[in-house]
Amino acid sequence: MGDPDIVDQVALDEVVSFTSDLIRIDTTNRGSGDCRERPAAEYVAERLAATGLDVHLLERTEGRTNVVARIPGTDPSADALLVHGHLDVVPAEPADWSVHPFSGEVRDGVVWGRGAVDMKNMDAMVLSVVRAWARAGVRPRRDIVIAYTADEEASAIDGADFLVEQHAGLFEGCTEGISESGAYTFHAGPGKQIYPIAAGERGTAWLKLTGHGTAGHGSKVNGQNAVSRVAAAVARIGEHEWPVRLTPTVRACLRELAALHDLDVPDPDDPAYDVDAVLNKLGPAAALAEATVRNSTNPTMLDAGYKVNVIPGSATAYIDGRFLPGGEDEFRTTLDALTGEHVDWEFHHRSVAIEAPVDSATYRQLRAAVRKFAPEGQVVPFCMSGGTDAKQFSRLGITGYGFSPLRLPEGFDYGALFHGVDERVPVEALHFGVRVLDHYLRHA
Repeated sequence: MGDPDIVDQVALDEVVSFTSDLIRIDTTNRGSGDCRERPAAEYVAERLAATGLDVHLLERTEGRTNVVARIPGTDPSADALLVHGHLDVVPAEPADWSVHPFSGEVRDGVVWGRGAVDMKNMDAMVLSVVRAWARAGVRPRRDIVIAYTADEEASAIDGADFLVEQHAGLFEGCTEGISESGAYTFHAGPGKQIYPIAAGERGTAWLKLTGHGTAGHGSKVNGQNAVSRVAAAVARIGEHEWPVRLTPTVRACLRELAALHDLDVPDPDDPAYDVDAVLNKLGPAAALAEATVRNSTNPTMLDAGYKVNVIPGSATAYIDGRFLPGGEDEFRTTLDALTGEHVDWEFHHRSVAIEAPVDSATYRQLRAAVRKFAPEGQVVPFCMSGGTDAKQFSRLGITGYGFSPLRLPEGFDYGALFHGVDERVPVEALHFGVRVLDHYLRHA
């Protein structure tokens, strides 16, 4: 018998309507605690429960709702797989958009609205696949744990962090997981269609700097000016050139991108390898690696004083820092040196860096699922410059991959739409994603 076609027309129609419906549920997360994911959580929970699954709605804070359900596999000895997506979205200003960001409008074969790519599309694809399985009466080989989380776009304290801390038992047996930001079409030039699968994430290090000094009148000489001290520290941090540090995932990414572009360059393990020279030869594809060959620190906020003629006794600044897997110790030591003796620094928010093997059976299966439906594509591993809930779930020993497949037309700038204006996703991309997810999840 051949592989049965589980994805029917109902599944294809549902993934579009689910994406549109979820976009219309405004789950804006401004980081101030006013987000309410519960309406979206109830929406997905109701549709999961209709398949006969036992569905858990879980909250740390009222209205900040998470959904977890387990699909039993046919092989009870197999490790379980986690499939997770978040329900919250970043803010959107309607005046800047061509359509209202929470309209969920379907027009000219495209679904418009906040969350269309980050990540209510994936939420809808998973829901569509699970319901297609129920109609066809099929089960995956291994247990599949489905988790829809709150608060990913902020600290995750009401979402994945809460689930890991308080409901770890729901993820028993899970050794690997998949979620957002991978397996989408990246057009790198004529005939070069790349499908990057995330196999790593830089750690998050949002920093608060506090400069200390002596308060005084603005008209007098003051050699202990807290504003000057914190400003100098910010300048040093912003201008610092972090050294190249190539992780295994980034090495594999660079190696495969060089081969795809027929570049005659040394191997990344060769001491003569010049990563910046290679990136300059990769054209658009350099974007898949250039942000992850180093740690980074970008000043983002300053706060000092209350009156122009008063020198304050302290001043603060904020830095968006990111560190590579294995790079946190170097990051801390460097910040100690750059801030200086009169400026303290602390983590405003911190999350770990993670890395997944690219020589694993799981990565090979993910790659094969994409190639089955996009044989013209080149699948490469990459490390995400930012982060996802996979960081939180890694504390349970779950290895995470970024895999939310979308087949996108040339000229469709997927990366620019993350947190961007006029976020949208083609209907055909959703159909592709459902087919790829179904195939992978049933054969994982």
